[in-house]
Amino acid sequence: MPEAPAPARRTYDVAIVGGGHNALVAAAYLARAGRSVVVLERLDHVGGAAVSERPWADVDAHLSRYSYLVSLLPRQIIDDLGLRLTLLRRRYSSYTPDPADTTRGILVDTQDAAATAASFMRATGDEAEAGRFAAFYDRLAPLARLLFPTVTEPLTSARSIRERLGDDRLWSELVEQPLGGMVRGALATDLARGIALTDGLIGTFAAADEADLRQNRCFLYHVIGGGTGDWDVPVGGMGAVSGELARAAREAGAELRTRVEVESVTPDGEVTLAGGEHVHARLVLSGVGPAVLARLLGGSDAASGGSAGTAPTGGAQPEGAQVKVNMLLRRLPRLRDERVAAEAAFAGTFHINETLTQLDAAHAASTAGRVPDPLPAEIYCHSLTDPTILGPDLRAQGAQTLTLFGLQVPHRLVARADRDAARSELLAAARGSLDSVLAEPIDDCVLVAPDGSPCIEVRTTADLEDDLGMTSGDIFHGPLSWPWADDADVRDSPARRWGVQTEHATVLLCGSGARRGGAVSGIGGHNAAMAALEILDR
Repeated sequence: MPEAPAPARRTYDVAIVGGGHNALVAAAYLARAGRSVVVLERLDHVGGAAVSERPWADVDAHLSRYSYLVSLLPRQIIDDLGLRLTLLRRRYSSYTPDPADTTRGILVDTQDAAATAASFMRATGDEAEAGRFAAFYDRLAPLARLLFPTVTEPLTSARSIRERLGDDRLWSELVEQPLGGMVRGALATDLARGIALTDGLIGTFAAADEADLRQNRCFLYHVIGGGTGDWDVPVGGMGAVSGELARAAREAGAELRTRVEVESVTPDGEVTLAGGEHVHARLVLSGVGPAVLARLLGGSDAASGGSAGTAPTGGAQPEGAQVKVNMLLRRLPRLRDERVAAEAAFAGTFHINETLTQLDAAHAASTAGRVPDPLPAEIYCHSLTDPTILGPDLRAQGAQTLTLFGLQVPHRLVARADRDAARSELLAAARGSLDSVLAEPIDDCVLVAPDGSPCIEVRTTADLEDDLGMTSGDIFHGPLSWPWADDADVRDSPARRWGVQTEHATVLLCGSGARRGGAVSGIGGHNAAMAALEILDR
């Protein structure tokens, strides 16, 4: 994308720092409301982590290198902004080989309850576990249906949510006690317990019984998306999502400026860019993480109401906890489990070495400074659901994408070592974990690019920090918060009501660091825009 010329306007109603998908959502809403708005992005493109790229030269594959699935994007935002998006639901929810005997595994088929039950029986030897597993998620369904519509509304109090839920036992187990207790109480086998627990560990470094409940909050966000907890594949990859948001913002009149780096922000709306240019706005919205915003504000406490509910200068610090390996395969690998077709196993979430015991052991290993062995990991094959991300020749050859997401890999493991060495060690761990459930080495299936290099790349938390400015590679910009207000909260301002406040009345959070932010949802951008419009209308 060529560099856009500097616009004539230098004073705006709203300036947005950072051009991720949340910033684009906010810009589109504000511009549609007739407000002048400029988005200021350091990179040569907008979209942040929600973009599609071609990682390998001369290979016609467009991968979502960082963000990869959509769960929390409300239909309201799609409709309000007129986004032309197609989201596909996956038939197979998950496949989980038994690490003790990888010739058997659990395949959860959303269209065949009998086949799912038979799969549970083969893998666990417990004929009742499939029923327990279904009951576990059925029990969460009322909470998901209650909560999800509230994420694009002013914050509701915890007391109100609890009263409307009408299930004090569920509230206590999920909101007041570590998730491990709820999972163990509901499920009898280590394998099924691990499937449930993984939703609490995406980008979150925690054990099942972590006292601060960070795993509970992560779990909650993963099971309420769309009111169902389903994770969808965007046709065209994540780039289709950010591309549509950029189109909506531009057509509404927002200015999207790329290759401009913000050097500082003041509470009175003065934004200084590299090279000395100044932009002034009545309000500044921050799409960057609270820790980055604090630096831009000169080290002040910028995130008093953000995702953690604490400032980056006090309390929990951002720390990512994942490694991502992107691959392009000549074909899908053969499984050791001959009862399950590879096209079914890889179509959903493929859990590897993710029993509850293994997840907690991996957490202990990382806490001690070691890369987990085996590395708990999840695999997604997007091209089985959406082949459009591959060129015609690759599709004709039977090529498939494969994304491996490794858990329990905190940034400290990368930060303490040479980054190339850390990347190599994590790739070796990922390969070893994946090979443990395959009937052939994954390397035998990896496609080779025209230059002779294998089509495989590793993205660590350090890469997220370097490429996208995410402090310590934290995909949530800090610890997640509950999606409601504490009963004692004073919500006497638009920013506080919408959960986007900082310590400065004219600076709002609009990214993943906002309360109810995180994941590819646009919720942080929507809520910041709603608060901004209230403030500007006063």
